[in-house]
Amino acid sequence: MSWSPVRTGRDDRTTTGGPISTDLRINDRIRVPEVRLVGPNGETVGIVPTDQALKLATEAELDLVEVAPTARPPVCKLMDYGKFKYENAQKAREARRNQTNTVIKEMKLRPKIDQHDYETKKGHVVRFLRQGDKVKITIMFRGREQHRPELGFRLLQRLAEDVTDLGFVESSPKQDGRNMIMVLGPHKKKSEAKAEVKAERAERAATRMAEKAAERAERTAVPPTEPEAKKERRRSESLDPDM
Repeated sequence: MSWSPVRTGRDDRTTTGGPISTDLRINDRIRVPEVRLVGPNGETVGIVPTDQALKLATEAELDLVEVAPTARPPVCKLMDYGKFKYENAQKAREARRNQTNTVIKEMKLRPKIDQHDYETKKGHVVRFLRQGDKVKITIMFRGREQHRPELGFRLLQRLAEDVTDLGFVESSPKQDGRNMIMVLGPHKKKSEAKAEVKAERAERAATRMAEKAAERAERTAVPPTEPEAKKERRRSESLDPDM
């Protein structure tokens, strides 16, 4: 006997609903029969029917907002919902502004780097650490240099000592194939470093403006030099007066 599926008359295809709303339920969207009501100043009113809570909200010209939907019964509060959303958006914006994003910069060196190139590379590392960024230092070995890992280790130690005022060794030197890697971390947080850099720029700008103002004042204080009086031209005595 063959088997055949029984059709029930409804669509058996899987359907997906709309996106789940993360907004709080307010006023008429609250469908439970009773709620635990909290007043606008945080005072506990108690368990009341939802219709009565909505009436109290209307009389106070406020909204009934479900702040704890999983409680039994749900907790609702009388508040100005528009003001509440605005204040939350402001707090979220401020939190994003103050959020520190750790950035890892990378600097590559050779074990037999000359002094001039070393100073240049060190200058970049100093700038990164002052900005509050981590720095990954990579020593690249080539050819026979791979048999002299102590050269790279000493170079990394030297660099760490040169920038000890700005950073610390977060990850000790490790051999990674043909490379040796060390990570330096800044002493100051990203936000603090940004504030210091901003203050330094403002100070430099103020100094330049003061110097320009001093130059202008000096120029205006010096009296203009008077032009030399033109010498009176006399007729040469050797010339004939009748001419």
